[in-house]
Amino acid sequence: MSDKTDRPADEADNRIALERQSADAEHAAKIAGDIPPRAEPDAPAAPAYRRRTRPGAAVQEPPSTGHEWDGITEYDNPMPRWWLWTFYATIVWAFGYMVAYPAIPLVSQATQGLLGYNTRSAVATEIDRFAAANAPVQQALVAADLEAIPADPQLVGYATNAGAALYRTWCAQCHGAGAAGGPGYPNLLDDDWLWGGTLEDIHLTLRHGIRDPKDTDTRYSEMPRFGTDGLLAPQQITEVTDHVLSLSGLPHDAGRAALGAAVYAENCAACHMDDGSGDRGQGAPALNDQVWLYGSSPETLTRIIAQGPYGVMPAWSDRLSEAEIRSLAVYVHNLGGGE
Repeated sequence: MSDKTDRPADEADNRIALERQSADAEHAAKIAGDIPPRAEPDAPAAPAYRRRTRPGAAVQEPPSTGHEWDGITEYDNPMPRWWLWTFYATIVWAFGYMVAYPAIPLVSQATQGLLGYNTRSAVATEIDRFAAANAPVQQALVAADLEAIPADPQLVGYATNAGAALYRTWCAQCHGAGAAGGPGYPNLLDDDWLWGGTLEDIHLTLRHGIRDPKDTDTRYSEMPRFGTDGLLAPQQITEVTDHVLSLSGLPHDAGRAALGAAVYAENCAACHMDDGSGDRGQGAPALNDQVWLYGSSPETLTRIIAQGPYGVMPAWSDRLSEAEIRSLAVYVHNLGGGE
């Protein structure tokens, strides 16, 4: 029963679909018939006029390269003469430069050129020229008393500028570009100094370094390795760590800190003082402030007490002149933490 009722509807839908396809085909054919045929791209229209160089002489149009895009044909025009002559001139200049100056790299060095120019010699000449110009002020800087340099505008101006350049060259790698230091490298901006912050102290530290084995006059001190060498038991190290934390007001265990006070008095007070204020004569840091060279965490303090730090600063007397060392000392002293 359902097949008989549905068949007429299907036939009607098919008829409508066929009629629509036929109408669409007729419409498309009509549209296609209205579009004019397109001109051949390889046959461009002739120009309305031709350029003339002189009366009666017509200029031939340049040949086509065969490239065409969107109806635009590319002509094979010659390069402008001014451009060609400029290009040829650069070739001649390059060849002449190669012959006159060092240019072609060889196995050990480059060709020297007919003029005998050498960049290293030129740099050395410039260095000598500036050294000769700065010689008088450098001699005055060396002859002056260190404490008198800050009062002399000419000397302190030269020393500050020269010291800044020296610091960026030799010191920034450890103490940082801004002199704020880092773990194991002292901050040069504050007023906490291991060996003193006067101009004389800074000059002495720069000249002979700290624990430099190559300098017989180096400043030297060494913290015992209480754990590595078995001087203290692990429990005692833990107790003295809490006592050190209590000296600077950091969080600590009060019970262990009380027990560590006796260990501190017997093993640490000789260098760091009873109140933890330190001793600059030995390079022993203060333990009762908030300035820490390696860090203030309990783990860091435990490691330092057990293993003992041994930082080394090189002596600069064999690398820098006395005038350069004094300039660097003045610059560091003026950073803000000098005394």
